[in-house]
Amino acid sequence: MMSDHFRIGRIRQAEKPYLRIVQSKTTLGLEMATDPRWVNIAEKSIEFILTDHAWCEQKAATHGISIISRFSKYADIVDVITPIVAEEWGHFRKVLKELKKRGYELGPQRKDEYVNKLNAFVKKGDHIEKQLVEYLLAFAMIEARSCERFRLLSIHMTDPELQKFYHEFMVSEAGHYRAFLDLAKKYSTEEHVSSRWAEWVAFEAEMVKTLEIRGDRMH
Repeated sequence: MMSDHFRIGRIRQAEKPYLRIVQSKTTLGLEMATDPRWVNIAEKSIEFILTDHAWCEQKAATHGISIISRFSKYADIVDVITPIVAEEWGHFRKVLKELKKRGYELGPQRKDEYVNKLNAFVKKGDHIEKQLVEYLLAFAMIEARSCERFRLLSIHMTDPELQKFYHEFMVSEAGHYRAFLDLAKKYSTEEHVSSRWAEWVAFEAEMVKTLEIRGDRMH
């Protein structure tokens, strides 16, 4: 069994490449910062936040498996996304454990308006690699926003255990974001990916403005 000291050491080593990009004013280049009131609302309804967080991790793992199944002929997709799927499922189990530790049970899955709106922005095309890039950019955007939200929770929550809990998630999501963007650049030109990513960022910023500030949603 890995000791807590060794595990924490590995986390601190793994987080070094990402700390600078998640500590900037605009986390991972997002144009629209989360309303600061969200953290206060979320902390008052932590059972619901943890429940929604758990389902987000479960869906991330499921969507990763779906991408592997659909694009299995691309070795890089299988090699890079398989460990991400394993990590996301591990995150699901970790959030479940946190729920139970606090006397809560996993509640029903909730409609994810944020992800549904992002999915509507995915361009449909007849070229398989163009479609793959669209999915990878959608995944990168979800990870970027999740990272931004986890950062806020890790800084502003009053519970020190939850601060540490969400700091570790923040570092992980930053790594996933980078992995998805790097994969996208393998299946299209860097110019196209940069241009399309700018469109994703602009769309997401406007879309976030339309969403209600809710303490029972991660996004």
